Amino acid sequence: MPHPAAVLLPGTGSDEVFVRSVFAGPLAAFGITLTTPAPAPGAAVVTGGLAALDAAAERAGGPVLVGGISLGAHMATEWALRNPRRCAGVLAALPAWNGAADRAPAAVAARHSADLVARAGLTAALAASVEGVAPWLAAELTRAWRRHGAGLADSLRAAAAHPAPELADLAALEVPVGIAACADDPVHPLPVARAWAAALPRAALCETTLAAFGADREALGRAAVLAWLRARG
Repeated sequence: MPHPAAVLLPGTGSDEVFVRSVFAGPLAAFGITLTTPAPAPGAAVVTGGLAALDAAAERAGGPVLVGGISLGAHMATEWALRNPRRCAGVLAALPAWNGAADRAPAAVAARHSADLVARAGLTAALAASVEGVAPWLAAELTRAWRRHGAGLADSLRAAAAHPAPELADLAALEVPVGIAACADDPVHPLPVARAWAAALPRAALCETTLAAFGADREALGRAAVLAWLRARG
């Protein structure tokens, strides 16, 4: 039985280039074609992401494998809950919270970054944000934030304000869900991924580490794809 096409969305402040670097190889190993829509600009980042999934499913003419990283995982799961017959499964990498974001670390970081960009400008905010972080992450932030340009602050705020699916709602999602988490990631806490896995009827969780992810972007993608294959049974 052939695998469905995949459509994956980026996380907050990230872009389709990064998503592709994480998932293209692991999906290609199973013959799965990948589409990675660019994030919609500014405050439209969430509505645009959901619309991109609608458009991709329409083009595919059948169920699609949806997913993403962090915010992208939230949006894909939200879309799957609304479109169970159009969804063949979910690849949820680094879910950051469930329900309202409140004081979730990823949301706090996004709001802080948005305030910094609005106050100091993109160049100064980027310089402050990459100071002391791993070189690979600094390079990713530099490219993606510059691509977001003037819409970055609004995009970050919209992402931080958008609720993830509630755990009670996840219990209604019958498609297989592969969840990937980094055991040592304080921004995307492992307990969140474990709570998602426990709430979903057909889910598996595979863990990796930030060190492995930093050395090989595909480590996260492999974990999510492996988890999805396990969830399929």
